[in-house]
Amino acid sequence: MHGSSLNTVRALRGCHSIADLRLRARARVPKVIFDYLDGAADDEMTLARNTASFAGTQLLPRVLRDVAKIDPATEVLGTKSALPLVLAPTGMSRLFHHEGEAAVARAAASAGLIYTLSSVSTYSIEEIGAETATPKWFQIYVWKDRGILRELIQRCRANGYTALCLTVDVPAPGNRERDLRNGFTIPPTFTLRTALDAARRPDWLWNFLSSRRLTLGNVRGHVSADADVFSVIDYIRTQLDPSVTWDDAAWMIREWNGPFAIKGILRADDARRAADIGATGIIVSNHGGRQLDHSPAPFEVLPEIVAAAGKAEVILDGGVRRGTDVLKALASGARACMVGRPYLYGLAAAGEAGVARAIGILRAELETGMRLLGCGTLSELNASYLRK
Repeated sequence: MHGSSLNTVRALRGCHSIADLRLRARARVPKVIFDYLDGAADDEMTLARNTASFAGTQLLPRVLRDVAKIDPATEVLGTKSALPLVLAPTGMSRLFHHEGEAAVARAAASAGLIYTLSSVSTYSIEEIGAETATPKWFQIYVWKDRGILRELIQRCRANGYTALCLTVDVPAPGNRERDLRNGFTIPPTFTLRTALDAARRPDWLWNFLSSRRLTLGNVRGHVSADADVFSVIDYIRTQLDPSVTWDDAAWMIREWNGPFAIKGILRADDARRAADIGATGIIVSNHGGRQLDHSPAPFEVLPEIVAAAGKAEVILDGGVRRGTDVLKALASGARACMVGRPYLYGLAAAGEAGVARAIGILRAELETGMRLLGCGTLSELNASYLRK
């Protein structure tokens, strides 16, 4: 067996749950990198609440139902998906594995899922567009320079992206204390302590040092060719606009004129307004607990968002670690769930194969859960399967 293949097999041995992949990821990347992936804002109360929120809801199965054949496929914002899962936008993925977003896009394509590329990805719109022929979404912010926005939108159209996803819960960066304590920077700068820690992860360190220079692929044309990544990140920070309003979101919806989701909504009145201005998707999210601590878990507010969303499709983002979490969200009215950390744990553990394992784990749990619930299709799921 080839050395890299053998390493992948070893990395994934014994990984039967997302929790297993998390532990493997923690062992394979430096602490400063793992904490950036795993951590959240302030006391991380919201992070804990996101996952714990599913525990208060029970599943009520129907028995003696024909579940010899089940179909976990669905359609999200007009795109067919083999599972009710969308891979969330996550920035700087090459920090976790040297193949970064390219590995994630390939694993998503192989599984028949939608991948959402982040604005702050380490590969460009064009590079990921060429990586696979399957539908992809692009996550975007409202930038001060509307010319950049128009350019990004045009590039997405030209490269086959089928939907835009506007993130609205970052008027300022969250207070991520793990990163502050670790002295985390992008790209990583090593103190004696962090360098010794990285040296204990030789595979990660070798790949990080020997791979192409870390940069942000989608703004290369707006900074000098020799600008380092610090300069690029500073440029992006100056472009993020804390004064944005619903009028700006409405302008973007008109400019794109296609499937458009707004991500970061936790209130019914905001969901109603998003639908009123033309959003076709509402992503219930608190940014994985990385922004405002003590905000509610998406699953806790999901029913009221669904009730207010009108014709807009509702996607739950936050806390999903099991296939049964997905079933509970769908039975509560969500069309699908977004997952971020679960696939990043897989990426950090074993690259593309690790992402595939994360998807495979959730797929197996989802299919088993459907059979045990007595549901042959996702359309059968509703509140009658839940007990609180």
